[in-house]
This record gives sequence, C-alpha cells and structure tokens, in this order.
Amino acid sequence: MIRRRWFVRAVVVALGAAALTISVAQAVSDEEPSKVLLDHLSQSVVLNYFANHPDQAPPPLDKRLAGLRQQHAPQGRHVNSCTDRANKDVFNCDDIGLPQNEESVGTCPTNDNLVLEGTNDYRGLFDPAGNTTGWHWSTDSGHSVRNEGLLPPVTLAKVPPSHDVPSGGDPVDFIPRGCDSVYAASLAYNPEDPLGDANGVAVYKSTPAILSSCPGGSDPACWPVRRPIAEADEGHFLDKEWMFVGVQNGVRYVWVTYTDFANDENAPVGFTGAQIKAVRCDENLVTCTEPIPISTTDADVQFSDVTIGQDGRAYITWSQIVGELEQTDQTFIHKIRVETAPGSGVFGPEHVIHAETRAIPFGGFLHGDDFRIATMQKNDVVPFQGHQRIFDVWDACRVRVIGSICEEPQIKLSYSDDDGATWVGPIVLSDGGDNYFPTISADRTGTTDNLAVGWFSNAYDVMFHSAQDVVATSIDVRTGRARGIKRLTQSPNEPEADPLLGGLFIGDYIEGVLVQGNRYRLGYNANYRKVPLFGGFGEPFDTLTPLNQQDNYIALTGLN
Repeated sequence: MIRRRWFVRAVVVALGAAALTISVAQAVSDEEPSKVLLDHLSQSVVLNYFANHPDQAPPPLDKRLAGLRQQHAPQGRHVNSCTDRANKDVFNCDDIGLPQNEESVGTCPTNDNLVLEGTNDYRGLFDPAGNTTGWHWSTDSGHSVRNEGLLPPVTLAKVPPSHDVPSGGDPVDFIPRGCDSVYAASLAYNPEDPLGDANGVAVYKSTPAILSSCPGGSDPACWPVRRPIAEADEGHFLDKEWMFVGVQNGVRYVWVTYTDFANDENAPVGFTGAQIKAVRCDENLVTCTEPIPISTTDADVQFSDVTIGQDGRAYITWSQIVGELEQTDQTFIHKIRVETAPGSGVFGPEHVIHAETRAIPFGGFLHGDDFRIATMQKNDVVPFQGHQRIFDVWDACRVRVIGSICEEPQIKLSYSDDDGATWVGPIVLSDGGDNYFPTISADRTGTTDNLAVGWFSNAYDVMFHSAQDVVATSIDVRTGRARGIKRLTQSPNEPEADPLLGGLFIGDYIEGVLVQGNRYRLGYNANYRKVPLFGGFGEPFDTLTPLNQQDNYIALTGLN
C-alpha cells in the first residue's frame, strides 16, 4: 500500500502485457482521480477503487475486476469457512481463492496460544459494506483459525455529513500484556471515492472471549469498541498507520502514527506535502489526543513506526524522502523523535538515524520480481546497561542501477544509546541474495532484552532470485549483529502465482512478534495452496482446476 507512480506499469508487467505501454493519461478516464491515486495512495485503496470502477482500471486488470464484480456470494454468507480441511495449513478460512496479504501479528506475551493476524483480505470485495481489512483469530498458537472476519465500518463526522465508511486495509494488530484485550487498526475510506469523501484512521478493541464466540464476518459484535482516532481535513488523505499498545506511568495507552498527505492533482507527483502525526488514546478508546505533529519541516515523508519502550516512553521513527518531489534519484533519510517523559505526549528533537542513498525507491523494483516495493524501516527498544538501546532496521539495495533497479537488497540495522542523537552502524544482517520487508520485535513480555528480526529473502533461489522464503534471526544486543539466519519456510514461494493479482502486490510489510524470550511468530503470505477460483461458491466453479493463490500464513520458531 505504498504510494506509487508506477502502478500502471506494474499492472501491465505483472499481468503479462509487457509489450503494451500505457501512460497514466491513456489508462484512465477523465472522471477517475488517477493522478493522485496512482501516485501516492495505498495500493489497497487503488485496487478497491478499481474494483468499484472496473471500467477505469488499466487493461487487463479491468477485465479481471469486471468479472469479479459479476460474481455474487451466497446470501448471508460470512467470511468464515474454517471447517474446510483445505485450509488446515494456511491461516485463514478462504474457500473462494482470493488474495490475502500485508500481515500484521499480535500474540499474547504470556499465553501465546492467543494469536491475532490482520490482512488485506480481498474476499471483502464481496462484503456488502465494502470492508476489506481482515482479522484471523486462533486460540491454539496459530495452528488453526478459531474465527475470522472483516473489521466493520466506523462513523466519520469531521467533514459533514457524518456517515459510515468501511475498513480499507493497512492492517495493524496488537495484543498487550495482560491479554485481556485485543486491538486492530485500519484505514477507513469510501472505496468508490477515496479522495472526494471523508477518510481517516480507525482503531478497534475487542477481547479474546468475544472473538472466540462472535459470528465472525463483518458482524460489528466482534469489535464492540471502535472509532476513528484521526480524520482527514478536506483535500487530505491519511495513509500508512502503525500502532503500539503499552504502559506509561502505570496506565495502558494506545499510540497510533500515520502520514497526512495534502493532495493536489496539479502537482507533479499528486501531492504538495506530507506530515507524520501521532495520536494517543486511553485503552478503551474513549479519549484521544488531537493529532500531534511529529515530522517537522520535511515535505515528503512516509512509513512511520511507533514503539513504547520498557521505560514507558514512546519512540517514533519515519523516513524523509529526498528526490521524489523533484523526480530525481531518491535518498531515504531515516529519522526519530523520542517522548521526553513517559506519557507526556511531548517529543524531543528530531534526529537522523541514517541517510540511505541506496534505498529501494518509490517507482523502483527488484531485479528479479515485479511486485511493488520501497525501503521501509522499523524500530524497537530494549533495556541495555541501565538505559534504553534503540534499534532500527531497514532494507536497501546493494547496488541501484539507473536509479530504479534494485540488485540484491540487504537488511541493515543501526542502534543508539542516547535517545537517537548518535548511531552505530549500519550493520548488515542478511547474508547474500535479495532481502526485503524487515520486521523487528523485542520480547513483548518485557522480562528479557532479547530481540528478533525477520524478513523475506530470495537468497535460496540462486538461479533467478525470484522465489521467496521467510527467514529470521536473533540479535546480539551488545553488538547489533545477527546470531545466525534461520529459514522458516520449507520451500520457496513463487510470488507471481495468483490468478487475480499476479505479481503486482504482496503487501508492503510483514510482521513478527517475539514473546517469552525466544518464541518468535512471523506472519507472511505465500501462494502454496491450490483451490478452484470461486470454488466455495459451488457449481460450476468447484469443478475448475485448483490454482495456486495468495494466502496468509504464520511461522512459529524458537530463536537462540
């Protein structure tokens, strides 16, 4: 769900029409808000819009989406078919073969039988309300799905008239210590008119007992507490939220960060500015702060991340993008601000983590794959020798050719002992091949200083550098170095093997969570399973050839 001016190109390449060149102006009608959407909105937003307006989608995606919209789910159907044994290896109950991607994972730190995973779930295209943010709930450590569904709509009121808008992707899921509650976050917008209608960031709260017994699907009873924690001003779009739930001064709070884009169809890249903002809510989502500006003078920013350290302070990182607005080679300058005191909502000065001159740029691509990708950094914090040591990880090209072709990206890590003023590194964690989508997690129990990092890697495909696996490593917090890379998948995945998306989109991130010192759970997507497309709808689809298609999975491993 990265903002991307190469969307039309990616659709053409991924769907096998590389010989056909389509410019933005050619690919859309006068009515489609093409420029802004194609340049910087989350990919789920764009696909949602095209699903509602297939006549405005570029070929051949237009035909696939038009055909998709002609299918109708059985009356009263929920996104809940967990009795199908075909689903026993995947972490969803999909019997119609539509994609799930962009996995976020929450695990109870003290009882990791409780697992919640969020996805972009394209079965939501059949949801009457238009919700597309999926949730998948397990009570047996992720071995099976107890219940699942879609996050329901929330009511937006800032831009009148007030009305309900559905969940629209960018999932974030979290289970805090105590495990009495579970949280989810999502974008919220009108899929038929994302820019012309109200939009915001929504947060949801439920409990393990409710998720285990509620009807599933998009039934609001599954998420009884829900609200927009931020709503866009007119002409703005809120994108790429992240969430952390933790304790500050003995009180549990919910922190959410996001990017606020000021849209302008006449601007070369579709927007004139962007700002990272943060909101803090009480644990019941009753009282939330006004948006707190985090980024300062940067005109182009994205990919915020928020963590609450064991010291009770909030740590927020993001990337300034230099060169995108000017349409030149891009440098990603990773930055950080740290809360001055636990729960104060006041942040110290902005510090630079690293200026990455070989970032995977917006509009770039891996040399062996066509899916959308850009450098994204993530942070976490562990106690170290009486202070908090901050760790930041990101992916970057080993070599970047002609500004956009990324060869053999690496996973890099830096750390700071003085609230981000100075940094050690970068230290390369990966060991050859193509590596991307890093995720980092400290021990969520708060009882150890253990730290884990996971990512996608194409290193095992030595011939084509195209097929992917997921790998993980524990980090020696004294040196910031990997203790050895562990392969979590038994065989490589072919990321282009999905009948709807092809190689267009596998999400923008995956997430891993470390609990109980060494138990590491990583959510990811792959195309291992074969099912007939729309087979769950019955005849004639259930007699069609089973096809590989995109599903969400969970890997569980022990790390030293």
